[in-house]
Amino acid sequence: MSETFPVRHWRNYLLLFAKGLAMGAADVVPGVSGGTIAFISGIYDELLATLRGITPARFLLLREGLATFWSRINGGFLLVLLAGILTSVFSLAQLVVHSLEHYPLLIWSFFFGLILASIYHVLHCQRRWQVAQMAGLLVGTLIALVTAFAPPVALGGGSLAIFGAGALAICAMILPGVSGSFILVLIGMYPVLINAVASLDFSVLGVFACGAGIGLLLFSHLLFWLLHHHRATTLSVMIGFMIGSLPALWPWRIDLDAAQLAAVEGFSPVRQLLLPDAYATVAGDPQIAGCLLAMVAGVVLVLGLEYLGSCFSRRVD
Repeated sequence: MSETFPVRHWRNYLLLFAKGLAMGAADVVPGVSGGTIAFISGIYDELLATLRGITPARFLLLREGLATFWSRINGGFLLVLLAGILTSVFSLAQLVVHSLEHYPLLIWSFFFGLILASIYHVLHCQRRWQVAQMAGLLVGTLIALVTAFAPPVALGGGSLAIFGAGALAICAMILPGVSGSFILVLIGMYPVLINAVASLDFSVLGVFACGAGIGLLLFSHLLFWLLHHHRATTLSVMIGFMIGSLPALWPWRIDLDAAQLAAVEGFSPVRQLLLPDAYATVAGDPQIAGCLLAMVAGVVLVLGLEYLGSCFSRRVD
């Protein structure tokens, strides 16, 4: 079945590029999902439909001319969105590493507010709450919570591990509420990838991109089918993912490293959540005022993206 994609004005492409920038910035940070940005900015369904349409058979359209092929694969949408994502990833990688090292409380507070507003936005898209939807919400929340508190494992840095990490991370990145970067942290591949981006190590990036491309094309078909046949339940699971990811973004927390986890007998969660006063006792200044302002900024950004998207849609219509 052939999809019909919207015709865009140049102003819409500028907004699409900005959404790509936001998706790339989110995907760089562990705990934040680029899929959430795509969802709350209104391009999620089109993104899945576009990816689903990229099949070997579609390339036969090249015989009918490049313009026909480009239109049928929604090439303009993919090119502008990907340009925004890659621009953000390569320009922000070092900035994100620096910010997380020097301003961790403010950065995590900002993204905590962003996800809070995203949950509010997606809840408005969910019109049905029956047993299946409540179960989906619970399952999604539990999966995200287990992911947020699970101790990391190490896969090594070989080509096969990097390829598999790309396939796994991209599946998480396209899911609202599931952070692909955080999955990379859990499997011990985040330092490998973030350093490869910062140093432009294309031998590592190329292998990762191949895994990501294959994983994305395969997983997008499954997500597209779920959203078109079981949309309410799928949305419920996505909302659960976002709710369950909040502990991973809580600013006043203590993250245990591998050595600390190894010293603990039995299972120990990878992070301990604290109230600001308890955090002040064990870790220093909780920066309450700054963190609250950063949370508000995250909420404003999400609501602003939603408002801008609706404004541009009305102007074009």
